[in-house]
Amino acid sequence: MRSGFVSIIGRPNVGKSTLLNSLINQKIAITSNKPQTTRNIIQGIYNEEGYQIVFVDTPGIHKPINKLGKILNKEAQSLTRDVDAVLLVVDAKDGLGAGDKKIIADLRVTDCPVILILNKIDKMSKEEIITSINDYKELYDFAEIIPVSALKKENVDDILNTIKKYLTDNIRYFDEDMITSSSISFMASEFVREKLLRMTEQEIPHSITCVTSKYEEKKDIVNITVDVIVDRDSIKKMVIGKNGQLLKSVGIEARKDIEDLIGKQVYLELYVKTLKNWRDKEKYFQELGFNDLDF
Repeated sequence: MRSGFVSIIGRPNVGKSTLLNSLINQKIAITSNKPQTTRNIIQGIYNEEGYQIVFVDTPGIHKPINKLGKILNKEAQSLTRDVDAVLLVVDAKDGLGAGDKKIIADLRVTDCPVILILNKIDKMSKEEIITSINDYKELYDFAEIIPVSALKKENVDDILNTIKKYLTDNIRYFDEDMITSSSISFMASEFVREKLLRMTEQEIPHSITCVTSKYEEKKDIVNITVDVIVDRDSIKKMVIGKNGQLLKSVGIEARKDIEDLIGKQVYLELYVKTLKNWRDKEKYFQELGFNDLDF
């Protein structure tokens, strides 16, 4: 039995959550084309006969503009220690940027092996991939470099096979049938937030968070209530939409994902509430579900 923990780090919007879902072969982390989609620390569990890999998906490391952003950065950076390996995910198509260089510089204090994941190669030529590999090799002595397309699951098995040789433990941390340590109630709120990210304008998503306030499981149905928290009344109106249509669409799409996850019919209710400047008030963070963060 070989097991261990692997952190997934990188700039916002490079495909970390998409990669995690591909590695686990199940949707457990929300994705969108908006930066800073991941806010909580999500553990995905890969099981195979003789192996268990616990992946830790971290918030994207970025230049923070509020107190929540600072805490998320601190948490993401702390998860490069005390793990068996680090997967540094970069957008190879986008090219080497200042954000990547900053993260790589911070990795110099890390003792564990760092595996570079060049993501989004489905949009690149072979020559572009080789150039990207050489650009990153000049900055850091990576243990491995693996070009992948997380979206199309290209070379994802290569990541799993590579990680296996770095695993140091010999116990099973989670049951074999577990794919995540996140609760169903947390994931329900995340699926709602994902739909909001995809259906709202660019400036709106960062002022939104979602919290499951009710989770009631019955024999044939699960009743769930999710509160959508915004920081301004003007945002509240946009989230609800004309005649409530946007919020209704969010609920329909989120319910499908929740039902796929739990295999039961779901009755989902959504309520929108205003909590002014919640992202700058630590007292709200745990109340709003940021339970894994270090305050």
